[in-house]
Amino acid sequence: MEDLPEALLTEILNRITRTSDLNSLSLVSKQLYKIEGSQRGAIRVGSGLCTAARALTSLCARFPNLRKVEIDYSGWIPGHGKQLDNKGLLVFSSHCSSLIDLTLSFCSCIDDSGLGCLANCKKLVSLRLNSTPQITSIGLFSVAVGCTSLSALHLIDCEKIDSVEWLEYLGRDGSLEEFVVKNCKRINHHDFLKFGPGWMKLQKFEFERKRGKYDSLIAVGGKVYDSSYDAHSMDIYDFCCESLKDLRLAHIKTWPDVGLRVVLGKCKALEKLCLEYVHALNDNDMIALSRSCSNLKSISLWLNLQLYSSDVGYCETRTSFTDNSLYALALNCRMLQIADLSFTGCSRDWPSEIGFTQEGFLVLIQSCPIRVLVLNNANFFDDKGMKALASSPHLETLELILCHAVTDVGMRFIAHTPCLSNLTLRMCHNVTDAGVAELGCVHKLESLVIEYCGEISLEAAQGVAKSVHYSKDCSDALMKTIGFGAY
Repeated sequence: MEDLPEALLTEILNRITRTSDLNSLSLVSKQLYKIEGSQRGAIRVGSGLCTAARALTSLCARFPNLRKVEIDYSGWIPGHGKQLDNKGLLVFSSHCSSLIDLTLSFCSCIDDSGLGCLANCKKLVSLRLNSTPQITSIGLFSVAVGCTSLSALHLIDCEKIDSVEWLEYLGRDGSLEEFVVKNCKRINHHDFLKFGPGWMKLQKFEFERKRGKYDSLIAVGGKVYDSSYDAHSMDIYDFCCESLKDLRLAHIKTWPDVGLRVVLGKCKALEKLCLEYVHALNDNDMIALSRSCSNLKSISLWLNLQLYSSDVGYCETRTSFTDNSLYALALNCRMLQIADLSFTGCSRDWPSEIGFTQEGFLVLIQSCPIRVLVLNNANFFDDKGMKALASSPHLETLELILCHAVTDVGMRFIAHTPCLSNLTLRMCHNVTDAGVAELGCVHKLESLVIEYCGEISLEAAQGVAKSVHYSKDCSDALMKTIGFGAY
């Protein structure tokens, strides 16, 4: 190995991706040890990391060209030894001159003074802070001022970050392209309206509110939302977000203040939209979005029960949107390929509190080239809908969860969908072995997933598709999907 040219050894190392293999290979010879160290661009460390300054300096010398560092203390207990502290982070930031991507997870010994050391990382492009309990807005402001190349910022479970001075500063600079804030209880969705010019360059934005212990799907005696209120008829926020392609809002209450709902009418480049349990939205919000977002390719609507004023003057309990939203999407968003519709807290029988009907839903399906469709507790959807869906020329993936109105008859129809190759059935108790047999007769499916469907046996599912996953139990992941633990 010592006689091989360095360029050839470098090429060999570049083709090896597993860290354990690289570690083993570096023990073969001194030359490989040296080359592998200089080539290593990313490391992930945590419990067991020696935090002495000399050891950290040696680690940085071993890998002088690190570009991506992840420090993760999830699962850490005092018996694992000391965590990386402010002095250790100073060593990393001082010696890793090529660092562009840093993730700090569950680092309880790093506070604002340690975070301020990142000002040394002039090339830092991406910073992720996950459950860093000592970090406050002061430390974040020092990052905003010192890391002038920062374009991606993720804040997750950072409970001490509150003031918006750092947000206003980042907005004035306008360099962020990716901005994710999840479960930071002192950051309100109204704060982002102060981001100002920063919205112009932003391409991905995600905000999920920190949920309280007593939050519920619908509060008895709670606020009644105005179903005719149009937040987009007033130009009260002077900013634009024409570069935004990916938007996710979750668990926020937008009424009576306008808040982030105004963003929905300003995203001309939007391709992916995810709204999860956002309170007070109505058809006017979806209509404004559809008129602006002709490039929309993916939409995910997770809806729960809310109180709305009705056209005849009384209050009704229903989900946020009606068929008017579906008609607007069908008319204006002709590139829509992925649709995920989930309804939580609604009864299993139709008619119910869901604002959509099968007629409106099929208008959307027949107007857009839908490739992937997920329906969760869509009680308006039955075998007639399956028959209409079977004529969809683009549908490749279909997932049905708690769709009790779909039976073996629907399976017979859907089996003949031209491009369908992936089918998932979860908790669809009115589909039996006979319906699965209809799928097997066509021999088209690449994959079939059956989970907690009481009338389908493993024997019936086997051989229906090239890949079959079968479970008779209800997994924790499925429980979350159907709404348990949504709030």
